[in-house]
Amino acid sequence: MSRGTRRDNDFMKPVSAIIFEEDPLSNNIELLTTLKANPCIEKVIKVSRDALSVDTLSIVSDIPFGGRIVAEALETARPCPYVLIIPASSGVDISAEEISRFLEIAKECDGGLYYADYYNGERSPSCIKAVIDYQYGSIRDDFFFGPVQFFSFKHIQESLEEYGQLVETKWAGLYELRLKVSLSGDVLRVPAPLSLVKKEHTGKISHFGYVDPEQLDYQKEIEQAATEHLMRIGAYCSHDLKSVPEDLDTYPVEASVIIPVRNRERTISDAIRSALSQKTDFSFNVLVVQNYSTDRTGEEIEKIAKHDTRVIQIIPEQKDLGIGGCWNLAVNSPQCGRYVCQLDSDDIYEGGDALCTIVETLREGKYGMVSGTYRVVNFNLEEIPPGVVDHREWSDGNGRNNLLRVHGIGAPRAFPTVLLRQYPFPNVSYGEDYAVALRISRDFRVGRIFKPLYLCRRWEENTDADLTHLEANRLAFYKDKLRTEEILERQKINNASDS
Repeated sequence: MSRGTRRDNDFMKPVSAIIFEEDPLSNNIELLTTLKANPCIEKVIKVSRDALSVDTLSIVSDIPFGGRIVAEALETARPCPYVLIIPASSGVDISAEEISRFLEIAKECDGGLYYADYYNGERSPSCIKAVIDYQYGSIRDDFFFGPVQFFSFKHIQESLEEYGQLVETKWAGLYELRLKVSLSGDVLRVPAPLSLVKKEHTGKISHFGYVDPEQLDYQKEIEQAATEHLMRIGAYCSHDLKSVPEDLDTYPVEASVIIPVRNRERTISDAIRSALSQKTDFSFNVLVVQNYSTDRTGEEIEKIAKHDTRVIQIIPEQKDLGIGGCWNLAVNSPQCGRYVCQLDSDDIYEGGDALCTIVETLREGKYGMVSGTYRVVNFNLEEIPPGVVDHREWSDGNGRNNLLRVHGIGAPRAFPTVLLRQYPFPNVSYGEDYAVALRISRDFRVGRIFKPLYLCRRWEENTDADLTHLEANRLAFYKDKLRTEEILERQKINNASDS
């Protein structure tokens, strides 16, 4: 080869950019032009449903996020050592300085995937949106990396060689890529804004997306990718399920409805009366854990308790209890029944047979937990979207594995008391139910009831209503922490059974 002939990688710019344009009406001409002019970028590859609109490499497909299409885009991006991926390009901007910063960090750290905080609206300190740190358990498909992701091609290649090429899918290409790359190199957050979104942009699936019947095919495909990941890391649950321990204790009643409450004077009476209205052939009581309300909640409870001895108000000695701690207090109280059933202080049962249906299901199936179906309503109990939430993504065969990917298991929830005394709730007011569901489903059968039993009020005083960005991040990080802990425990079980 003569000195004047260019070889691969000689004078090659270090980055290829891949942008995905799912909406043909997206206006990303400015972004494409900016990327083309960037001194660090060798190639700009546009993956979309429509034809090329500016001078870039183009991949046209009706399934832009499918495994084969993502693989084709990556092949087109070779041989640059780094790949900048923008999964939703509308309104996104990234400067030459910001790409250079990604590049500097990548050269220093040798990670597999980098992501960063971002500006929302304009590049101003007051407009910075932080993203959360990635954890081992951050396997949910709606983990938000911000608008851009910066991959090391070395780790892409290593992960695909070791764990297999991207499979033929319609939606799971980027998700599968991220899971595989995370096993080859660290996923690292840069705690500084390195891109701009010109309008609010979350990139997240709806909170209820995984229970939307219109997304069933998507969810099944994503579930398969997550399940294969759990198998790769040795955290897939396949061991035999246990029987619920025989309970020889005596109980004052067969069932208890447990209602932790703080400052719900507008709704607590509805909740208690809903519980008392249940028609059963067994005895039950209502344990209301009144967690130091500063409004008239306690008085509302006392009014009803005076006329119905089934209502028992429990006031904790501690003043630092979250919802989980209140549950533990009720479950371990001498007034607790053989089975315990959830009722939040601003919700009500739908119909008079809910409690009977739940307890009969627990008894007959010898389940470690039963979860029902709820209807989302406003304060006036009028149905609002998404309507009935039945969590049909759950399956007997893979539910305990897929639960690590999704956000919850449904409501109302109920348990044999003997199990909750063995596996208590964490003392928090968010995610406490998810933590217990993960733990119990690991070893015990979970029963499902697919008819609506429960009206779930969505109103301004919900625990997760009107969260600030930082609060939402904190709660998301906590649930990922629960997933991490559960994955590590499942790996220990699998390792022990293999030895």
